Amino acid sequence: MQTARFPHDTALRERLAANLGRHRGQDCDDPTLRRAAVSVVLVPGKAAGSTLLLTRRAPRLRAHSGQYALPGGKLDPDESPRDAALRELAEELGVAAAPGDILGRLDDLPTRAGYVIRPFVIWLAAAPVLRPAPDEIAAVHRVPLEDLFAGRGRGGNRDIAAGSEDEAGVFSLFIPALGHDLFAPTAAILDHFREVALLGRSSPVVRFGEPAFARR
Repeated sequence: MQTARFPHDTALRERLAANLGRHRGQDCDDPTLRRAAVSVVLVPGKAAGSTLLLTRRAPRLRAHSGQYALPGGKLDPDESPRDAALRELAEELGVAAAPGDILGRLDDLPTRAGYVIRPFVIWLAAAPVLRPAPDEIAAVHRVPLEDLFAGRGRGGNRDIAAGSEDEAGVFSLFIPALGHDLFAPTAAILDHFREVALLGRSSPVVRFGEPAFARR
């Protein structure tokens, strides 16, 4: 059996927590944008490797139907991003994570759909029993962390100035577990997770181009 590049063990958890602890997450305080929070949830997978949970949104939803996404959603009134991330994880997947399961956060990401997304990284030592909400989630995929290194994004440019728009193209990541590309903004968040949490490069998230369907 092939050894996982990223075993889901204490050493990886400590490494991720240390890298996220050194990174000062950048806030976006634009009052014209609606607030949302998502979670990069890490759970044990095959061959003891670490995997992240990726959802496929139900086709009948009014917003972002049928798209791949990280668990999450918009904040309720007077709700903190952290509390929203934990609540949405419980509502969408039936997973009750605790505040102590959060290893850290990534940069806020403004989107062309009018949201600013705050991502949190959540570590679950044991594989949870998933109970996807049928009215919101069509499928749940476990993506090995190795997939984030399978291919560079196409259409994006990591060398453009932080916070600027890449109008030249749409950013995507090829994910072998899915068999096709994953697009921004989800792809941009996972790219940032790779850079900051896995590689320890404390650089700001780059606002990559998004396909038209991701803005609806």
